[in-house]
Amino acid sequence: MGALGELEALQTCLLQRIAAVELSLQTQSFRVSSGCVADGETTETRLSAILRARGVDDFAFKRVPADYYDRPIEVRRDILGAPSVEHLCKSIVLVNTQALASITDCSDRNNSKYYVVVIQYAARLNAENIKNFLYTLNNSKISKKKFNMRLAPEEESLKLTGFVHNAVTCIGMETDIPVILDEAITKLKPDFFWLGGGEVDLKLRIRTSQFISAVNPFVVNCSS
Repeated sequence: MGALGELEALQTCLLQRIAAVELSLQTQSFRVSSGCVADGETTETRLSAILRARGVDDFAFKRVPADYYDRPIEVRRDILGAPSVEHLCKSIVLVNTQALASITDCSDRNNSKYYVVVIQYAARLNAENIKNFLYTLNNSKISKKKFNMRLAPEEESLKLTGFVHNAVTCIGMETDIPVILDEAITKLKPDFFWLGGGEVDLKLRIRTSQFISAVNPFVVNCSS
């Protein structure tokens, strides 16, 4: 085989390898968009395994209609069979926009760049209370000006948690982000609540006491 023939053979081999890589990426993308992970494992299966490994046995997942978030909160309550709208909660990622330059990740639980806050849909977040809590948590050694908690951009939230908007949950996140649980949720009767289940149309009900044991959140009065 001449030099030209060898070059053509090499080119063909490279094109075949590129095609194989593209096919692999397309397959992975399909699995993610379908709510699946490696080896055909579903989001529900993966999160259930994590919960059980952490000693949680009082939980349940429920699929909701595609237009779930277009419906009034009272209708969403009825779809889930929740006792009240106050039992419907969400997980949101906050970023400290004024953190010290040395604070870039979540390695310091007491002074993290990011926090996930679990709060009721019916409540309003009180960022000032979170600021005061973190200031006290750090023994007042860091200026209050260095705490300014704001909602993280969606793309940042996705990268940190691995979950898209309206699907965020603090179980099985890509990053070990410290969690803040609004104190009002701990006072709900009966003592469980609903939150995102890792997919937009998948919701998770969990016993509050078991959630606290499994996730070890900071319990803070952070709503009004």
